[in-house]
Amino acid sequence: MSEAQNPFKIAQKQLDLAADILKLDPGIHALLREPLRELHVTLAVRMDDGSIKVFKGFRIQHNDARGPCKGGIRFHPDETVDTVRALATWMTWKCSVVDIPLGGGKGGVICNPKEMSQSELERLSRAYIRQVCRIIGPTQDVPAPDVYTNPQIMAWMMDEYNAIMRQDLRGVITGKPLELGGSAGRGDATARGAMYCVREAGKVMGLDLQGATTAIQGYGNAGQFAHQLGEELLGLKIVAVSDSKGGIYRPAGLDYKAVMAHKKRTGSVVNFPDSQNISNEELLELDVQILLPSALENQITQANAGRIKARIVGELANGPTTPEADDILFAKGVYVIPDFLCNAGGVTVSYFEGVQNAYNYYWKEAEVHEKLDEKMTAAFHAVDQMAKKHNVHNRLGAYLVAVARVADAVKLRGWV
Repeated sequence: MSEAQNPFKIAQKQLDLAADILKLDPGIHALLREPLRELHVTLAVRMDDGSIKVFKGFRIQHNDARGPCKGGIRFHPDETVDTVRALATWMTWKCSVVDIPLGGGKGGVICNPKEMSQSELERLSRAYIRQVCRIIGPTQDVPAPDVYTNPQIMAWMMDEYNAIMRQDLRGVITGKPLELGGSAGRGDATARGAMYCVREAGKVMGLDLQGATTAIQGYGNAGQFAHQLGEELLGLKIVAVSDSKGGIYRPAGLDYKAVMAHKKRTGSVVNFPDSQNISNEELLELDVQILLPSALENQITQANAGRIKARIVGELANGPTTPEADDILFAKGVYVIPDFLCNAGGVTVSYFEGVQNAYNYYWKEAEVHEKLDEKMTAAFHAVDQMAKKHNVHNRLGAYLVAVARVADAVKLRGWV
């Protein structure tokens, strides 16, 4: 992996740029460039055929100056330690930018869950917790689901931790099933938080969102909920959506329920009745007012940024816009809501879950939505004001807000 492709090197460079503008103390800057702790583990798991397979795993804690670490656990065959380091670093900034009292952590196991049975996944999940239990806990580090992990895996992990500790500490894990202390409102939290940000961006841009034409690249969990909530909350007119097999475009608008039914029946949004099939690349360049990249990283690049026609780009995906594209979009006057602000609704409701676990009292869904709206709206305007103050694009504005808050916590604690 080259340095240009190494996600941790990219995360460090992003910090360096913010540190330069903030004139950050060199000692604090150096501390924030590296994780505080790393635990590398080796997991021996008995497979269904009786054989033993050995897996490598990690739990990395980037910084806990603002509170216990927080971050998902990935099960992925291509997982690398530098990916986990980068994700832990970005979680520090994500928690900081939405001003929740948590730091950044991340975990991963190198495995292919698609080739494993449920019983094998359970044994792997429990083995992982037996190794990392020494550095996690409700007041230390709180994992959550991520790529190829889910509420059932979180339930097994929570149960294993509680068995080891001989206590009911369900707040050790978030993203749990509702029956085991999960939070109402967690399922659509990422998309809902993004819609609150789009609403505020519309105000800033003077754009009437009722009927505003919108394209959504990616039709997984975040993209599907963005389609539904965009219609229900903001009155957006979604005219294009896409998945890994291609996209569809219908200027008159696409009904959420009808598209979902078609995808469930056929396995893709492609060939939806009365629509035009388009490519993912064509979707990005449509003449729409709002573009919601909700799929993969590096979709808006130096090569196509000049052809982006949307006035607002809301990043539900992680890293869909390259640094070179950021500069082009900023020069064009496109309002980008950066990923670690736009998609922070998920971690915010995970924080709410931990709060509810701590005092064993659970909120109704409407209360979760109200508190999420308050957090996301405040975070949006903090970033918007910081970007305008320094005349920089919103991604750098978000970094300036987040890094300054963590740096203040480090200084107040007397670490540097």
